[in-house]
Amino acid sequence: MRILQICSAREIGGGERHLADLANTLAQRGHQVFAALSPSSPVRATLSSVSPENIIELPMRNSLNLATAMKLSRFVRAQDIEIVHAHVARDYPLAALTTGRSKARLVLTRHVLFPLNRIHRLTLRRTSRVIAVSQAVAESLRSQSIFDRNKVVTIHNGIDLARFETADPSRTPRKLRVGTAGHLGPIKGHEDFVRAAALVLQNRPDVEFVIAGEDKFQSGENRTALEKLIRELRVSDHVKLIGWVDDMPQFLSTLDLFVSAARSEPFGLAIVEAMAAGVPVVATASEGARETIDEEKTGRLVDVGDVAALARVIEELINDEPERRRLAQNGRAFARDRFSLTRMVERTEEVYESAAPA
Repeated sequence: MRILQICSAREIGGGERHLADLANTLAQRGHQVFAALSPSSPVRATLSSVSPENIIELPMRNSLNLATAMKLSRFVRAQDIEIVHAHVARDYPLAALTTGRSKARLVLTRHVLFPLNRIHRLTLRRTSRVIAVSQAVAESLRSQSIFDRNKVVTIHNGIDLARFETADPSRTPRKLRVGTAGHLGPIKGHEDFVRAAALVLQNRPDVEFVIAGEDKFQSGENRTALEKLIRELRVSDHVKLIGWVDDMPQFLSTLDLFVSAARSEPFGLAIVEAMAAGVPVVATASEGARETIDEEKTGRLVDVGDVAALARVIEELINDEPERRRLAQNGRAFARDRFSLTRMVERTEEVYESAAPA
C-alpha cells in the first residue's frame, strides 16, 4: 500500500515514537511509506527505514493552513497515496483537507483522552477509521459522537521488544534505584512520586529515586516546582531530576523498580517499556495503567493521588526481592504477548485494508 504519515510535532514524545516505529516497520514489510513533517522536525531522524525522497517538509503551524493543504493534496495525488494517516489533533483538519480531492482514505490515531473541538466536528466527517491507543481513549471518542461508533478501533501501542530485552544492565554494586519517566507536568504525578519517596526514605535511606523527563514549558515552571518540593522535603541527596533520557532501555536497566504516579494516562507507554525491560512496576490506577497491568500478576496498582499507599507498596517491594523478580518475569511475558510492535503493525494494516478504496 502507499501510505502517507502526517506529523507536525517539533519534539519527540510517546506519540512520535509510535509513529516512527509504525512507519519504519510498514516500510520494512514492503509498503511504500511517505511522511509529511514540519521543517527541521526531529521526527525525520527517526524514520530510518523511510526513503528520504518520500519525505516532504511543509509548514504546519495551524490546523487550517490552506496553502499547505493544497501542496499536500497535490503530493497525495501525484504519489497515488491510498491512506493518509494523521497522529496529532492539530493535523486532523489538514489531513482531511488533503484527502478531499483524491482517492485516499483518512485514518486518524488518537493518543490522548482530551475531547476534540468544534473544528474537528466540522472537518472530520469523511474519516474512514479512527485508531484509539487504549479502550479508555476509544470510549472517550465514542462519547463525543463525532465518528460513527463502528469506525473507532482500539489498537494498543506496540514497542520494539528486542530493544528492551537486550539492554545492557548496569547492575554494579550501588543503592537500590526507583525511577519514573515522563514529561514534567502535573498530570504525570511527579509531585506524588517525590512525596512518596520522602515517606519511603524515612525507613530506607539507602534508596535512590530518579525522575527522567523534561519540562515542556519554556519557563521551566514545572521543574522549578519539583525542585522546590524536593528541597522542602529535605530529600535532595536522594531524589534527582536527570532530564530527558534518549536511551530509555538503558535507563530502565538501571532500575530496581519503576513507578508511574500519573493522575491520568491514556495508555502508559513507559509502563509497558518497563515491563518489557524486566523491571517490576507500581502504578496509580489511571485509565491506561488499568489496561496495561494485570493487578498482582504483572504489577501493583494503587489509587490515584494516594501518596501513602504508593509509598507503602514501593517500600514493600523494595524489601521483597523475590516478589520484584516475580512481577518482573510476569510483566516481561505479558508485554511480549500483548504489546509487540508486530502485533500493532499487523492490526494497523488490517485497519488500512478495511479503509482503503476497493
